[in-house]
This record gives sequence, C-alpha cells and structure tokens, in this order.
Amino acid sequence: MSKLTLEQEAGRRRTFAIIAHPDAGKTTLTEHILLSGGAIRAAGAVRARGENRRTQSDWMKIEKERGISVSASVMTFEHDGKMFNLLDTPGHEDFSEDTYRTLTAADCAIMVLDAAKGIEPQTLKLFEVCRLRDIPIITFINKLDREAQDPMALLDEIASRLQLDPAPIWWPAESGNRLRGMVEMGTGKFQPYTKKPAGSAEDPGHPEALPLADAAQYFEQGEHEALMEAQELVEAGYPSFDRQSFLEGHMTPVLWGSALRHFGIDELLAAIGEWAPPPKVMNARKEAPPETRNAPAPVELTVQPGSNEVTGFVFKVQANMDPNHRDRIAMFRMASGSFKRGMKLKVQNTGKQLSVNAPIMFFASDRELADDAFAGDVIGIPNHGVLRVGDSLSESGLIRFAGLPNFAPEILQRVRVKDPLKAKHLKKALDGLAEEGVTQLFRPEIGADFIVGAVGQLQFEVMADRLGEEYGLEVIFEHSPYAEARWIDGDKADVEDFMSKYRGQMARDIDQAPVFLAKSSWETGYVMERFPKVAFTKTKERG
Repeated sequence: MSKLTLEQEAGRRRTFAIIAHPDAGKTTLTEHILLSGGAIRAAGAVRARGENRRTQSDWMKIEKERGISVSASVMTFEHDGKMFNLLDTPGHEDFSEDTYRTLTAADCAIMVLDAAKGIEPQTLKLFEVCRLRDIPIITFINKLDREAQDPMALLDEIASRLQLDPAPIWWPAESGNRLRGMVEMGTGKFQPYTKKPAGSAEDPGHPEALPLADAAQYFEQGEHEALMEAQELVEAGYPSFDRQSFLEGHMTPVLWGSALRHFGIDELLAAIGEWAPPPKVMNARKEAPPETRNAPAPVELTVQPGSNEVTGFVFKVQANMDPNHRDRIAMFRMASGSFKRGMKLKVQNTGKQLSVNAPIMFFASDRELADDAFAGDVIGIPNHGVLRVGDSLSESGLIRFAGLPNFAPEILQRVRVKDPLKAKHLKKALDGLAEEGVTQLFRPEIGADFIVGAVGQLQFEVMADRLGEEYGLEVIFEHSPYAEARWIDGDKADVEDFMSKYRGQMARDIDQAPVFLAKSSWETGYVMERFPKVAFTKTKERG
C-alpha cells in the first residue's frame, strides 16, 4: 500500500512520448532510456537479426524483420523515486493516426533529431500535433558519434522552423571521430566521451564527469580552449532554461548525445524526471450514458489528478500481443484516482460495467499484473470487444473525456480472402484490426466487398502480415474505384435524401456512421456544392 497521498503519487508520474522521423534513432534511444532506468540489462541489437537480443519495444514480427516501429507500445519503469511511463510511437508517417492517439495520453514529448539531418518532414508533422495539444517538448539531438551539422545551425533551425526558443543544456565538443564529450551550460561540468574500439563487441563506457577546466587530457591541441570559448558564447547568446516557458510550449531544452553509444542518456533521463510535467488537469463532461431516461444536461468540468474517483480514457486497443491467447487489450490512461485490482469501472459511452480483475502493467510485449495505479499511469485492460478507442471509463460511469479523432484515409482498397470459405473469418479479423485503428473499414451499402482505408501503403503491408500471422488468412488487396471517404452529417431528412441519391457510393464505418465514397476529389467538391445542407467531414471523433 502506498503511504503517499493521491496528489503525491500523481506528482511522481512522468508520462512521455518519443517522436521522431524514421531512422533518427528513436527505437535505439527508447532501449537506452530503459537501460539507464534499470528496466533492462542489455539493449536489443536491432540490426543483429539472427540473435535473440531483439529490440525490446518492437514486438511484432514485421517490426523485428524491418527494424522499425509500426505500433505504439508502452513501457513502465521506476527510477530515482519516480514512475516513468514511456510511450513509444511509430515514426513512419503511414502510422500518423496511431501516433496522434498516443500523444493524447502523453504529458510531454521527447523530440529526437538526427545531428546530421536536423528537422525532417515527419518530425515537423509530429511537432504540429504536439503544438495542437500544447505538449511541452524536450529536444534530444542524436547520433553525435557520426559527423554532424554545426550545433548553432541546428539550434537556429529549431528556432526558425518550429518557432521554439532553444535553450542548450549541454554543448557538444565536436562530432564523429573527433567527438570529445560535452559540457553543461551554467555548471561547466564536462562529460568525456570514449570511442568504441574497432572490433570490440562491448562499449567501454564513458569516464566520470569533471570540471571543464580540469579536462585538458581529453582534448588535442587547441580544442580545450575552443570549447571554453564556445561555452561562453553559447551562455551569452542563447536564453537560459525557463521551466515555465517550457511548460507553456514556448521553449525547448536541448540535450545532445548518441543513443547507440549510450552517451547523454543519463542526462536526458534526469531532465525528464526533473522538468517533464506530472499528470495535468483534464477537461471533461459529466454526462449520463446514452439512452438514460430523464438524463440531466451535460456539465463541463475539470478532472484533477488528485481527485478520488478513478477516471481515464482508452487511447489504443491492441489485439494478439500474445497470439496463443487471442488477447485484446485496451490501453487505459488514468486521469485521476487510485486504481486497485478487481475494481469495477463503467464505460460512459455504453453504460456497461467492467470488473478489472487482471489489469496489466506494460513492458512492450512483456507484462505483469498491476495491483494499483494512479493518475498518469497506463494500464492494460483485457476485454473481449467491450472497450473501443476513445471510450471514457470511471467509477460513476458519468465522466466523458473528449473523443479521439479518426482521419479520412488517403488510400482506399478492396480486400478479399484467397480462400472463399474463410470470408466470415475475414469480416471478424477486419473488425478487430479496424477497432485497433490499424486501418479503417468501410462496408458498402450495396455489394459484399470490404473497403479498407489507410494513410499509406505500409499500413496495408502490416495488415496483410497480421492477417496472415494472427488469423491465418491470405488476403489480396485490389484497386478500388474510390479515391476519398467523407463522413456525412446533418438533419436526418437531408442526410436520407443525399443517401438515396448516392446509394451506390454509401458505406458504413465500424461505428455504423454513414460514409460517402467519392471517385475523385472533384466529385467530393461537386456533391458538397449540390448538397449544402449536408456536412462532409474529414475527421470523426471516436468515443
């Protein structure tokens, strides 16, 4: 039993996501944060495919084969008196929706930049999502063990392209083969860097930090003085770190390192523990479940992390993490209260009650039973289709958080199974994957085809892989006649009038909401002009 109050327990939680362009080293950084936090003993060798030491956070077959993350995963560990909930997101742009949903559960983001490439297109997209949600950002500039851009040019890029004030916490002494270490602004503490000897299997580790003035033995001629001068210039030319400005989203502290060489990771973990905000106050509504007789009008309210009632929302559903058991786990981000195993929670959206007897604390695909949890924690709730992405849960069943968005897919394809006898299995499998948000599923009002929608081609590859691996279904994707999908809304009579005229192009999504499938963007514009009373939307709130 915890001796701390609810406020104190919430206050020691740090729930953060890692965002980056593919290949910026995000998965390697995740591994080494877990290593620094004492959560694992050896970082997975992503590239050593024949070995058993796989990347801990990538657990799907396709992730292990390609060395990329395609599904958000959660890792919980305790370090230095704090509980860290690390949300690893897919970097690939085809999975932007999964990343967006994961960021709704995060209180802070670590933005990873490649020291040679700076800000890349996908980093920019993810940053915009963080800005929409006012998520404070810590910047980690990775891959210093390779030749890098000029550090000041990288900071200028952050300032000009992201409109963020960069506050350097450390400053690197060179990069690549000439990397000597880095110095801490303000304190003058120098952290030396040791190169990995050629042919060595193990990293030698880096020496203890010491004052920069006493670190001459780590430099070649002229380098020591140059770093001292650079330190003075940087301290005079860049703003010092202001935590309030960081929390408001105006400033980003900048740290440097090499995830692969485990350099700068301890400093990053310390920064997360010290500066990342604890769970925030959340906006919600007090609202009776649908179809409640004589229900009072909804009331806007704020949910404090230290409130007594257990509340939270489902931001992700993951099926078949353990293929032997056909499991289906909802990832539940707690907003308040003290959760105990065996507790009963109600789903606001449906009014159903759940007994949560086997809640799970995640460690990628490994898991253990959670006896208790507090605001900021992410727990897994095993269920058989009761919980969906966007559902709000609470003890009273009256608290509703804002739903999570579905975005209109950019590619629409038909899907059919090679073995016609398995058509019924295909429907069930597609429903499961659509509920997770892997792809979106549309059932045309006329005809028996399934139309699946995705942001990018890689999503179809992941879908085919998972249908084969987890459901034993060989599927074929075929070109569909449709180019765009739009959810439709409006007065019942107007919507029915439109649907009767375009019956052949109407479909239903997984929530039975009506969707118009257009053959081209021109057609979308044309029907929008013809039916001004019908709303055609690119996003739909789930939950």
